[in-house]
This record gives sequence, C-alpha cells and structure tokens, in this order.
Amino acid sequence: MPSNRIGRINEEIQRELSDQIRRLKDPRVSGIGMVSVIRVDTTGDLRYARVYISALDKTREKEVLKGLKSAAGFLRRELGRTLQLRYTPELQFIADDSIQHGAHILEVLRQVERADEARAPAEEAEEMEE
Repeated sequence: MPSNRIGRINEEIQRELSDQIRRLKDPRVSGIGMVSVIRVDTTGDLRYARVYISALDKTREKEVLKGLKSAAGFLRRELGRTLQLRYTPELQFIADDSIQHGAHILEVLRQVERADEARAPAEEAEEMEE
C-alpha cells in the first residue's frame, strides 16, 4: 500500500516539474505549445520517478520526450534544490495518452447519444400509429 508521504511527494514533484518545464529553454519542449505533467509515480525508496507527460501536439510528442530526457539532469538538480529531499529521484519521462483516450471515449458516447436522439422520433411515430 503506497504511503501518504509518497503521495504528497508525487504531488510536489508534479507541481515543481510543471513549473520548471514551462521555463525550460530547450526548443524541443518550449517551442511546441502546451506540455503537461499528468502524473508522477515515485518508488518507495525515492530513487526513481516515472513522470507521465502529455503534449498538445501529438505529432511532436517523441521530440518533446527527447528534449525532456536531455534536460533530466538539470530538472533533477532543480528538484533537489527546491524540495530538499534526502534523495532526489532519477526522472524517467513517459508519454501518456490518457487525455487522448478520454477524448475518444467522450466522442463515442456523443455518437451513441446522437444515434439515440435520431431513433427516438421514429419510435414515437410508431407508437402514434398503433
């Protein structure tokens, strides 16, 4: 069972990384638009942190990940300085498509809703004929 402490550390890392990524000067990251830190999962010993990233421009997401991996040492040092943990976790950046997946599910639900609305008048007409 993950401890509450790890959960709070994950939230702090997510908040700090979001802020640092906005100020990053690497054109692979800053020149593409919005880059979001979706979630952070830190190991119990605080040695590693998986950072799930989503980019607004999905076509350049691999480029963003390369830029973030290149800046991982800098981001880790900045994290260590601001969070003052005993161990600053090594950052592993992973592409996250949960927002895109959620948008797809929403679109499927809207299609079902439109199909139901189109079918409702036909069913009402059948009931009136009977």
